[in-house]
Amino acid sequence: MRSRYTFWLMLLSALATVVLAGCRGGGGSTTTITPPPPAITVTIAGAGTGTVTSSPAGINCPTTCSASFAQNSQITLSETPGTNNTFAGWSGACTGTASCSVTLSAASSVIATFTGPIGSLQNLNHIIIFAQENRSFDHYFGAMREYWAQNGIPDQQFDGLPQFNPATGIAPLQGPAPAIEGCDPAYPYIPPNGTTGAQNTSCIPNPSDVVTSFHMASMCTEEPSPFWDEAHIDWDLNDPTGVSPAALNGFVVTAANDARQASPALNDTNGLRAMGYFDGGDLNYYYFMASNFSTSDRWFTPVMSRTQLNRAYLLAATSAGHVYPYTGYANTTIFEELQNAGITWKVYLNSEAAINQSTGAACNNDISDANAECLIQSSYINMFTYEQTIINSAGQNPDLLQHIVPVTQFTVDAQNGTLPQVALIEPASAAALDEHPNDTDTESPSDIEAGANYASGLINALMASPSWKDSAMIFTYDEFGGFYDHVSPQPMPSPDGIQPIDLQPQDVCDGVGQIGTGTCDFTHTGYRVPLIVISPFARKNYVSHTVYDYTAILTLIEKRFGVPALTKRDAAQADMSTDFFNFVNPPWTTPPAPPAQITNGQCFLTAPTP
Repeated sequence: MRSRYTFWLMLLSALATVVLAGCRGGGGSTTTITPPPPAITVTIAGAGTGTVTSSPAGINCPTTCSASFAQNSQITLSETPGTNNTFAGWSGACTGTASCSVTLSAASSVIATFTGPIGSLQNLNHIIIFAQENRSFDHYFGAMREYWAQNGIPDQQFDGLPQFNPATGIAPLQGPAPAIEGCDPAYPYIPPNGTTGAQNTSCIPNPSDVVTSFHMASMCTEEPSPFWDEAHIDWDLNDPTGVSPAALNGFVVTAANDARQASPALNDTNGLRAMGYFDGGDLNYYYFMASNFSTSDRWFTPVMSRTQLNRAYLLAATSAGHVYPYTGYANTTIFEELQNAGITWKVYLNSEAAINQSTGAACNNDISDANAECLIQSSYINMFTYEQTIINSAGQNPDLLQHIVPVTQFTVDAQNGTLPQVALIEPASAAALDEHPNDTDTESPSDIEAGANYASGLINALMASPSWKDSAMIFTYDEFGGFYDHVSPQPMPSPDGIQPIDLQPQDVCDGVGQIGTGTCDFTHTGYRVPLIVISPFARKNYVSHTVYDYTAILTLIEKRFGVPALTKRDAAQADMSTDFFNFVNPPWTTPPAPPAQITNGQCFLTAPTP
């Protein structure tokens, strides 16, 4: 036993001496640790199929999608689309559609995107939502058939303002310009006056004193009210609860009262602006785009109320019973649903004049978590608790703040082929480029031509980019803004069965037994707004007459990327993909060359003269 113990002790001592010798400096030997060779990893994305191989050999994805190579090796990746599929491009360590060559100095990753069979919605890899602010269909696009006649564009059915319809040919045919009740001149607005006792009076409607549809001279407009009460009075002065069919006679009265109740009062105290319209001479870019691509004369907002409620529908297909602006929605947004399904998304926000509401510091164009936290305060996502989830993710995996970026990044992403699968461009409200009527900044009011020019820059950037080939931009407006439209809101399923929960005393629909009847529920759309579907797949000079509210955009996203409907409202929408698009023979592989938006129109806020 003693000799065996001595033997093992001597052996361990010898091994320790060897190890210590290797660790000492000076004349002793050293041990060099060689790092493992770097790896390249390939991910196949998109709805199509295909393979990626490498030279030198090693990658044969989707079977083998990661392989290691010697440091600084030159790796060339080659793509092969599946039958009837197409290669959409590289992202990651390579971009574009040319061959992918990587010098492997460190671990790298590459994404190869393949589109689906020709003639399929799966060819659409990027859906971009761009909604400007507060303009009705008749107000913006009512003169479309006049534009067609002036520019040699073949006429077709289009339900705009009747005075612009042709006298013969395709219905609807020419009719008198709409005229609705104005304020009784026997009861004019009287400003408050403490010395004489005169009072601020409401507009007294008078069917004999009508205001007729007219062309607006100024590109700047004081704001009518699109709120719940006013939108319902617009339906019918005498029956705002909507038990009777819509008379659509309240727009002037609500605009007049909105002006009279402002402090100080607005200029247009007779509400004339509600009946004003613009034409192709004012909005030449939009008229050109709507005439060349696809549009609709039955495209409605989701709810008869203001921006915040309609934007809640745009993001989550419901306002969860609210008729007043609300923050704290716990509803699932489309972006949360996409995130959970592994679908890429981004929200693009204009940083011009945007500030951090807590610190007062200006946002900028940085791609950083700190700037994303500043920008997200200008996003309508801030109505939802998901905003806090995004903010709290800073520095984590996933870092959701990386999805919140300045709008300058949109052009970069389009050009580099790095657009997400779903994108939202938020309106540039702080910069007064969202086309929202403006009566709070009399020094520099919001000019619709300036807003249209801003929008044209983003649209043109998409059309001129490599991303054009598999993208669609759905360009629209979030609500009608209180401006006249001659088509009634349409019946539509309640999103979730929740009836109005925050009506105030004296609100329309607050009477006994009114909630749940007529328009006193969420079972009607709002009013019509303009739409342009801009895509290589968009039908040429096409007008849809199918009734939609714009939660149909969510339906399109859900169908394309295989995620479920958010509520019964988006589930009920017609299929945009079979209406507005031609995936078999894409009409606009080469996009048209639109005119520059005119920007020399007059801008003033005095009361209009019909």
